[in-house]
Amino acid sequence: MNASAPNLEPALTERDVVSFVIDSREVQAGDVFFALSQPDYANNGFNGDFEDATKYVPGALEQGAIACVVRSDRFEEHREQLEDLADRILFVDDTVVALQRLAHGVYLEWNRPVVAITGSAGKTTAKELTAHVLEGSGRKVLKNIKNYNNGLGHPLTVLNLAKDPTFDVAVLEMGMSTPMHEIERLCRVTPPDYSVVLNVLPVHVEHLGSIENVAAAKAEIVEGMKAGGQAVLNADDPRVMAMASLAGGSIITYGIENPADVYAKNIEYVSFGETSFTLVLPSGEACVSFPLNGRHNISNALAAAAVGHAFGMTAAEIAAQLSSAEPPPQRGEILHFAAGFTVVNDSYNSNPDALLSMVQTLKAGAEDAKRLIVVAGEMRSEEGGGGEEG
Repeated sequence: MNASAPNLEPALTERDVVSFVIDSREVQAGDVFFALSQPDYANNGFNGDFEDATKYVPGALEQGAIACVVRSDRFEEHREQLEDLADRILFVDDTVVALQRLAHGVYLEWNRPVVAITGSAGKTTAKELTAHVLEGSGRKVLKNIKNYNNGLGHPLTVLNLAKDPTFDVAVLEMGMSTPMHEIERLCRVTPPDYSVVLNVLPVHVEHLGSIENVAAAKAEIVEGMKAGGQAVLNADDPRVMAMASLAGGSIITYGIENPADVYAKNIEYVSFGETSFTLVLPSGEACVSFPLNGRHNISNALAAAAVGHAFGMTAAEIAAQLSSAEPPPQRGEILHFAAGFTVVNDSYNSNPDALLSMVQTLKAGAEDAKRLIVVAGEMRSEEGGGGEEG
């Protein structure tokens, strides 16, 4: 990272940083504020028009930020605001790249296993399930906040290791929406020890041109693994299984329909919010009472189970964690109302495949219901922000 800070106050390098932020409204005493501008977003694959945050640097410093990171070519335009504050500003060529390189440095110092997860749908649910499974082994797990899975949210998550280096493992979802090798960049920040690929669906085709290009973009998570890493692949998706040749190391497969190392049998939809199945691992099997709806969520559970197996957990240990899991908000969330009706909220960035799976599950579990009403909204790709949703 080319950085220029000839007047940076020496005492700043000796102070403990509380947090790293990109939203000036979130700045607290002791934080470092990264002031992003339109070129930073555009050069790193973010679509849309964004505000130049350089103008918020004085306010961030007044709120207690100990330093700000600013794109050097923004100085002249904001000279009047920034000139007297230069001893608290670090000038860089690209603030997004600076954020990512800082996160990579923190990762290198931490140096523990990384589980990376991608797919066209289900990333956040699979991440939450995987983290929950690994916590059952006594490990302390770092995971993305919400769906912070892009070139901004990912490094901000990793920088939490600077505040608390006691995490045993990181479970990080990686998203993409443009043909700018976003996942490859994220793998440079935190090279995965385990790369999980959930599925390849026609999402972001408007940006990438074809589903084959979507598959190639998702495959970057396998190509970006550490030497000797392990790929966890969905045996029910042929485009995912085609990535096995890229792994360079061992692979573990999971699935429902096709033969796999980790699979589910005896699947039974008991009621809203309860699906039972037998989890089968190479090392044994155990019964799961799974609280998430939909066949797609069983697949997500199997991905998490495959990671747990890779970490040496038994079938019984994994089954216990899956049975106590909770759906992330708005992803198959079940709401019971006193008036006697039930709402299944699966509204967070739904997609046609997940919607079809959910409707099939509801039909199977709603035999005693008087009516089943499905409300579906528009489904489209987001244009930028915290991360690829799904």
